[in-house]
Amino acid sequence: MAKITLDLPDQLSQQLTEIGDRLPELIMLSLQQPPLPARIYQYILNFLSNNPTKEEILAFRPTQEMQERLKTLLMRNDQGKLTTTEQKELDEYERIEHLIIMLKSGNLNCLGNE
Repeated sequence: MAKITLDLPDQLSQQLTEIGDRLPELIMLSLQQPPLPARIYQYILNFLSNNPTKEEILAFRPTQEMQERLKTLLMRNDQGKLTTTEQKELDEYERIEHLIIMLKSGNLNCLGNE
């Protein structure tokens, strides 16, 4: 097992003392966060939970924020400057895009709008 030494502010050190031996578990959980902010998933889930029509599905687009972030990630990828975290983020955007394309093409019938 690796040993890490950190310099921490007193207040944070006190908080860490209070959690006791759960620190490794909490660090692991914080590193397993989804690659995208929760509001991105919420935007998609809100859309899907409103039982959209076929027309609404075809018209569905990412938010301006999502489009700008994806553009930035693609540019950094083309330049070979993506960090590991950014690569995970780009991969997640690509997975979501694939699902939306499948939904738009009618290959996902989970919404019941036949």
